[in-house]
Amino acid sequence: MAENLFDLTGKVALVTGANAGLGLAMAEGLARAGADIVIWGRREDRNAEAAERLRAHGGRVAHRAVDVSDEQSIIEAFASAIAEMGRLDCVIPNAGFASMFPVEDMSSEKWHDLLKVNLDGAFYTAREACKHMKQRSLAGDRGGSIIFNGSLAVFTGVPGMTHYAAAKGGLNAAMRTMAVEMGVFDVRCNMICPGYIPTELGDSPENQPLIDATLARSPIKTIGTPEDLQGIVVYLASDLSKYHTGDTITLDGGMMAQCY
Repeated sequence: MAENLFDLTGKVALVTGANAGLGLAMAEGLARAGADIVIWGRREDRNAEAAERLRAHGGRVAHRAVDVSDEQSIIEAFASAIAEMGRLDCVIPNAGFASMFPVEDMSSEKWHDLLKVNLDGAFYTAREACKHMKQRSLAGDRGGSIIFNGSLAVFTGVPGMTHYAAAKGGLNAAMRTMAVEMGVFDVRCNMICPGYIPTELGDSPENQPLIDATLARSPIKTIGTPEDLQGIVVYLASDLSKYHTGDTITLDGGMMAQCY
């Protein structure tokens, strides 16, 4: 039998915002590759449903209701995950949301509500991951992977999403600094920037114009699906990516490569 170079058996991965959409797809890809999974989401009923789906792949699955806009909740949930699972090898601070307001209508409340989740929550989650992985490394158990879920808004302007772009762009810059700081412990930090991928939360007839525009600009003439993230996530979680860090990876059907 051929060796499975992407086997994640024995590794434990935490995915936030993982009870639906892109987060659940990423968690399922990791579970299919053999990883044990911890999922966080605000709704415990949906967490339980997602956990049951992930257990079908044969690994251990833990879940917890966590609001990542609350720093203390993150700290407590992270400690709980380590206590229950023993370790975390891969952490994906995926939880976030999007809203649209013209810049002149961007109130302080709208600005900070999004940044508390998309920027602060992701940073606090990654910070706790860095603490844990550094401690493991100093004890002789080296390595780990932190994977941020970014956006094409890191590279280009999207009308009405100044706050969203600030959050994703800020995370991208922070990711590079984390990669530099954590490399000595063999911990990798990278960001995946998907193109427009409809999910169960965003898939509606109102989105058809955006789908049409995406297809018109993409060299690959199909719209992306949440499952399209699974390959890159499994690679970045695996030991095959042990020399890959500080990178911003687009997953957009080639859209950003095409000028006209």
